[in-house]
Amino acid sequence: MLVGVVGLGLIGGSFAKAYTKAGAEVLAYDANHAVTEFAMLSGAVKDELTDDRLKDCDLIMVCTYPEAVISFMEEKGPLIGKKPVVIDSCGTKRNVVKKGMEVAKKYGFTYVGGHPMAGTQYSGFKYAKDTLFYHAPMVLVPPRYDDPVFLEKIESLLKPVGFGKFTVTTAEKHDEVIAFTSQLAHVVSNAYVKSPTSRTHSGFSAGSYKDLTRVAWLNPEMWTQLFFDNKEYLINELDIIIKNLSEYRDALVNDDPATMKELLAEGRKIKEEVDG
Repeated sequence: MLVGVVGLGLIGGSFAKAYTKAGAEVLAYDANHAVTEFAMLSGAVKDELTDDRLKDCDLIMVCTYPEAVISFMEEKGPLIGKKPVVIDSCGTKRNVVKKGMEVAKKYGFTYVGGHPMAGTQYSGFKYAKDTLFYHAPMVLVPPRYDDPVFLEKIESLLKPVGFGKFTVTTAEKHDEVIAFTSQLAHVVSNAYVKSPTSRTHSGFSAGSYKDLTRVAWLNPEMWTQLFFDNKEYLINELDIIIKNLSEYRDALVNDDPATMKELLAEGRKIKEEVDG
């Protein structure tokens, strides 16, 4: 199996390391050539992914920011050929998938939108690891939903890195749900640490603080792109949490412990229902 990886950050680097560990031959390209060279020296990548090797790949994973994914497919589309399956790993899907499907149809290659539900608060190749995707879900936005043989082929190309579950959905549904499960969490975490009290938390914090603030250590450039790509769904989630938080505040201001208890019990009940 010959795998091409475009972008050697946390996600692309982890794909490269995981496929190499699984026995695949991995070629890679990163805009920073020094990163590509380091990946080859470390053994994560066999060689550089050049234009003339694109058509030889069984799978091409495009692991860059949304705008760069679109630029890659538009620029390299004529060179890909009919053999490779191209899958991106962007955190938003509507804009990328729309353009990806158009370019794939124009040049005759297979494109599937993807989003691996795995990561850390850190970015860059040095934090990539071959186990990042073990047992993690992989979201797929395919060009067609009524072909189980096609979906089995896509899953077989991705299984060597260790995914535990594949979720097939539309680009619209992905972006609606991801605004809640990922993007809102990053906004809340990033805003939470802006309290002046965060400067004096040492010695007073434990698991809850660490859990809530882990993703505050984000990549500002990437997350800005993702937030604005999905702004209507994210704004809706922000409106909901602002309204909910105001209810807790009002209970305190009105010295109303009964309402506070009801709010807390409601939140706990919902957590039990959705997560078991």
